[in-house]
Amino acid sequence: MFAQIAPSAPVSASRSGMVQRAWEHFRSLGSPRYLCAPMVDASELAFRILVRRYGVQLAYTPMLHSSNFLRCEKYREEYFSTCSIDRPLVAQFCGNEPETLVAAAKHVENIARRGRYGAFLQDDWTLVQRLVSSLDAACRVPVWCKIRVFPDESRTLAYAQLLENAGCAVLAVHGRTRDQKGNEPGPANWSIIKQIKEHLRIPVLLNGNIQSWADVQRGLAETHCDGILSADRLLAYPALFSGREDLCIYQLAHEYLDIVETYDPRTHPRIIRGHLFRMLTSDIRRDETIRNGLLQAHTVAAFTDVLKMAERRAANISRMESAPAGTERRGWQPHVFFDTIGHGSHFDNEMEN
Repeated sequence: MFAQIAPSAPVSASRSGMVQRAWEHFRSLGSPRYLCAPMVDASELAFRILVRRYGVQLAYTPMLHSSNFLRCEKYREEYFSTCSIDRPLVAQFCGNEPETLVAAAKHVENIARRGRYGAFLQDDWTLVQRLVSSLDAACRVPVWCKIRVFPDESRTLAYAQLLENAGCAVLAVHGRTRDQKGNEPGPANWSIIKQIKEHLRIPVLLNGNIQSWADVQRGLAETHCDGILSADRLLAYPALFSGREDLCIYQLAHEYLDIVETYDPRTHPRIIRGHLFRMLTSDIRRDETIRNGLLQAHTVAAFTDVLKMAERRAANISRMESAPAGTERRGWQPHVFFDTIGHGSHFDNEMEN
């Protein structure tokens, strides 16, 4: 049983102070409107630097397992890297033990802005409240939370209010339920996100249904949210938030590889391969040689060779079709990408557009 929350309920002086601090924090970051969402094996340092060059104003790290992060130096080295130009940054932690989550968060407290946990905690509201309030009490940097909606709108509003009351400073809302995944997840519910924005007093961010720059502007206008996150579409077109839809995908892919070499040469080939599979989806579908080349590549030089091959072949096709290579509008394929490990099948990457 979840009680309906009355928007007109009186707010305590301490709560008003928390809300004021939340807005001061958000403004201190430049009130970011265009954000790179957290993505497993995809929102790593090199990709974050790339999308920041094309309009992203704040980025999330991939999800970090708080227990592994706290206990294993190798895990920290592989999954968390940053640099001075990688700001502002939210480090995304998952966990279900308040003490472990706090300790992991404090480990990066002086390096990056931080928060969060995971969608399957939505069933245990008491634990969620403890996790967020523990982080808020123990850490000097504000807590950001990211949630999916419930099928029931009143329950979603109550959950969002619980997070604000627990100390959440900024709330990102993905407008699909926890069960809306797979090849056909269905549209995200912007209506409930708009209600959350109207209901809460802290900054609220929109996530879901973003396929183009027009969608970005429409989402902000319809929901009145303070910012918007993208994942899937950014992977396919890292320049989404530039407002331009005519930039050459091959140029962007070359730029990504240059960033890997310059800023994070330890980036795992699996991650590099995943990004190129997403950016070169059209090439892979029409030419199995490109796919096989990416599967066999393990160095930046090898990936660059495959990319150049894709570029040459696309140029030959474009000469026949009179369309600039790399600028054709690529069909959006929600949640479905080629297997980048080598099995040749498709898989559900469970990312959020």
